[in-house]
Amino acid sequence: MGGSGTRGLIATAVTVVCAVTVLAVPGTAFADPEPGPGPSASSTPAGDKDLEAVRAKLDQLYHDAAVATDSYNAAEEKADKQSAAIVDLARKIVKGRQKLDRLKKRAGSAAAAQYRTGGLPDEAQLLLSDDPQEFLDGADRTMQGERAAKGLIGELTRTQQDLAQYAQDASAQWKELEANRKAKDTARKKIKKQISAAEQLEARLAKKEKERLAKLEEDAALKAQTTWLDSGILDEIKGKASAQGRKAVAYATAQIGKPYEWGAEGPDTYDCSGLTSQAWADAGHAIPRTSQEQWKQLKHVDVKDMRPGDLVIYFHDATHVGMYIGDGAIVHAPRPGRTVTITGAGSMPILGVVRPDA
Repeated sequence: MGGSGTRGLIATAVTVVCAVTVLAVPGTAFADPEPGPGPSASSTPAGDKDLEAVRAKLDQLYHDAAVATDSYNAAEEKADKQSAAIVDLARKIVKGRQKLDRLKKRAGSAAAAQYRTGGLPDEAQLLLSDDPQEFLDGADRTMQGERAAKGLIGELTRTQQDLAQYAQDASAQWKELEANRKAKDTARKKIKKQISAAEQLEARLAKKEKERLAKLEEDAALKAQTTWLDSGILDEIKGKASAQGRKAVAYATAQIGKPYEWGAEGPDTYDCSGLTSQAWADAGHAIPRTSQEQWKQLKHVDVKDMRPGDLVIYFHDATHVGMYIGDGAIVHAPRPGRTVTITGAGSMPILGVVRPDA
């Protein structure tokens, strides 16, 4: 097949992916993608312009998968916290019921004692006493008894109120847990859809086209990194890693070569924020699970002030993160089909830098 036939093949593939992208708009139901008939792959490489279009579409698909992955991870993190809150509330309810049972027994014992004294309250029995000393002693006991009775009633009331509040809180947490389970399921479907579309697009390319596409990706990353370095930024970056930062870098770089997997936090596979969050957890400092929350919650520092261990957040919507390791490089988990690797810190559009151990 000639070059024009191959370009037609790539155009067909792009059209298929465009259609899938439209179907994957949030809130739209979709079915699993079916491979289109399409022409067979050609051994004649397509032009760079066609492959650039494919590369752009792949970037968009994997970016959309990253957005959905962040949503999935956020929903999972919330669900974990809500599950823990429900367990905590359940324990409080059990303890509260046990306390209520004890208080009721005490109240029952007080009622039984009153019955044994003829059913008269302490005040009435006190008035019937003719002995002054017995009267004084009884008055003291009566005041103590009244305080105890009031305390018992107050404790019973508070315990019952606490139990009602615990039950109400548990019900609200269950609803939130269910909502986040649904959010996770929706995000999971979107992730699988986007990755499947990307894989189908790449599968339609001939071997030489895949090789050329990989070269174009490398060239684009190198060009961006070179532009970033040519700005002279590396001359300004002189920060030294903290003790925790060095430990986080050591953990992250030890994972080099392990596959990317969305939603994964190790030890065998990682997604981008799974790698950075686990690296800092290993360094003894817990940070948010997702790149978007890392960007929102951690302290922002200027790029020129970053130091090894800091996190570099990428793209306008904070959907990717890598860890700065020095000399203008980061370690990161790139995307599906790739492994944890080192690349230039300026090879992608930088949104900003955050410092976990500020």
